Amino acid sequence: MSQSSARLTLPFIQAAQAQKHVTHNEAVRALDMLVQLSFEDDAQTAPPASPSEGQCYVIPNGASGDWIGQDGAIAAFLDGLWQFHTPRIGWRGYVVARAVMVVFDGTDWQELTPSQIQSANLFGLGMNADPSVPFAAKLNAALWSALYNGDGGTGSLIQTLNRENGTSDVGLILQDDFQTRALIGLFGDSKLRFSVSPDGNAFNDALCIDQATGIADQPRLPRFKAHTNYDNYVGVGTWTKLGINVAENNDQACFGPSTNCFTAPLDGTYLLGASLMYKTNGNAGARMQGRLVLNGTTAIPGTTSEASGTHNSETTTLPLQTLTPLSAGDTIELQGNFRAFDGYAAADETCFWGTKIG
Repeated sequence: MSQSSARLTLPFIQAAQAQKHVTHNEAVRALDMLVQLSFEDDAQTAPPASPSEGQCYVIPNGASGDWIGQDGAIAAFLDGLWQFHTPRIGWRGYVVARAVMVVFDGTDWQELTPSQIQSANLFGLGMNADPSVPFAAKLNAALWSALYNGDGGTGSLIQTLNRENGTSDVGLILQDDFQTRALIGLFGDSKLRFSVSPDGNAFNDALCIDQATGIADQPRLPRFKAHTNYDNYVGVGTWTKLGINVAENNDQACFGPSTNCFTAPLDGTYLLGASLMYKTNGNAGARMQGRLVLNGTTAIPGTTSEASGTHNSETTTLPLQTLTPLSAGDTIELQGNFRAFDGYAAADETCFWGTKIG
């Protein structure tokens, strides 16, 4: 029969053994030390001068005094003497001096509450991580703070997101209940993109910044430029809607060539302008006027203007420009009028343009 247990090396009481209580008490002392392990310290190489009964230590390398030759062992002060036990893989204990849990891996004691986490495969905080999302956290607030100069840092905080090459993706994904609604980053090329989506499938770039020039483009911004391809006759004293019927640029299809109107696709501030070129109907004494009209009835304040002085056919122009708030669905049209004598708004050069700016 074995003299001791296989795991904790507790002495067995042997058959016909005298003074059985001695062996029993020795086993109880060992259990008292090894069960619910707690170490005073794991970095002290010399025994304390005045140890208390029952205190335990993990002996580090380079031990001295009564601990010489016991590197890596557990030292327990019992009955006025140091007793030593060899740890086994999986033993755990609490180190009071450092307030950490440690586990023996067969060679060294490793922290279960480490100050460093190196080469971990999965990390889940409040939720489970998986190979597709190896770092996952479910929480209501997060803070990243710079390491201050006084704490040994630089006082700055820089976060880096890196991708493999210029055709892969790197960025932030913003979601509603795990349905993607916005992207910020480099996606497929090196332009910085701000994109939004109504359904998580189709994305609209709201802003693109070219990496070479720094020039920002708003590809979904409502903007247009259009002109008329025929001479528009305009009588005296009669404000007439001009037939602006050719769209040169028409982002978001905001201009209707068939209706000769711009329609605001959403609320906002718009920059609008026009240019009317005079063409004579036989009398250079005509005085050409122009204006921009809201919803077919109301002249936008500040846009009504007249070309002064002698008019030269297909040379004299009248520019208009304004900044105005519009609601989604509002329409803007270009109107012309003549004083004294009638005339035309010339083909090709009479134009209308606009864009949303805020």
